[in-house]
Amino acid sequence: MLEYRIIPVTPFAQNCSLLWCSDTRKAAVVDPGGDIPRIMAAIAAAGVEVDKILLTHGHIDHAGATAELARTLDVPIIGPQREERFWLDALEKQSKMFGFPPVESFEPDRWLEDGDMVEIGKNQLQVLHTPGHTPGHVVFFDAGSRLAVVGDVLFAGSIGRTDFPRGDHATLVAAIRDKLWPLGDDVSFIPGHGPQSTFGAERANNPYVGDGR
Repeated sequence: MLEYRIIPVTPFAQNCSLLWCSDTRKAAVVDPGGDIPRIMAAIAAAGVEVDKILLTHGHIDHAGATAELARTLDVPIIGPQREERFWLDALEKQSKMFGFPPVESFEPDRWLEDGDMVEIGKNQLQVLHTPGHTPGHVVFFDAGSRLAVVGDVLFAGSIGRTDFPRGDHATLVAAIRDKLWPLGDDVSFIPGHGPQSTFGAERANNPYVGDGR
């Protein structure tokens, strides 16, 4: 079974996630944007062994602490999709633009593509390429627990911004409707910011991608 803990990090209150297999206690950190001591404390409290870092996309509040945390834990960086190199290469510039402490650019150990699978212990997470907010954004979906980690694609009552370079509103809406909704209304999701919700609730009520739109 996949278990998780949400760890708010950075001044943007980004939802970094700690995911782990209840049987093996193997774990992954998803989107470590900053506040490494807080992330390390959550790992220790959960009593798990992190063996990888997963990234949904390359914005600084999601990826800023990745290089340092990967060195600290001696683990590989996996994801996002390779079109996200555009944002990862600009991490140092992003840190200055948004007033973050200096960060390092990096290249993931493994780029991901739509349909790939990522293991966390005995759990297999499906990778969905969901561009629109950024070009190489990915979502992680665990069919067993009916849980998706969606980064900045979808929020409770909203969707991701598309006014950044290489963002596109129509592409984002299509990714949500064509990639996420078919997974099922019962799927609970962890967004990049704000409270959790379900795909069913968003289909019913989201003013941007609800079924009434």
